[in-house]
Amino acid sequence: MYDSTCKFIAANFKRDVATWLLGKPMELTELKPSELSLEPIRADSLIFLESEDLVLHIEFQTDPDEDIPFRMLDYRLRVHRRYPDKEMHQVVIYLRPNRSSLVYQNVFELSGTRHEFRIIRMWEMPYEPLLEAPGLLPFAVLSLESDREMVLEK
Repeated sequence: MYDSTCKFIAANFKRDVATWLLGKPMELTELKPSELSLEPIRADSLIFLESEDLVLHIEFQTDPDEDIPFRMLDYRLRVHRRYPDKEMHQVVIYLRPNRSSLVYQNVFELSGTRHEFRIIRMWEMPYEPLLEAPGLLPFAVLSLESDREMVLEK
């Protein structure tokens, strides 16, 4: 349920998502993961959006996954191989509350290698900014506010 909904939102409300995640409205087009493949990418809900000079990589997760940090590095290298001059912003958005330390892990480290990415835990986000754009409305009920009915009414 979450996967197809999140992909739909990111693909159809690119400007809203870009404003939320990048802090400014941008015109983005969808980049198909198959264009980056050395071998198939297997992820629940993954989307790549690109502009002339950047790639926005969003991974929606319902539950923690210990492979996320490595996958983020892998995707970063795949994009760099294809678009070496483009800046890349990577965000993992955890949708359901979880106390696992994995939902706080935003770094992949291997001897001589360090890769960082951004993490958003929806249950820690205020709902008000999510009400400012139609494409973000579905995420508002996943926010910090415990009164979900009130958020839905707004």
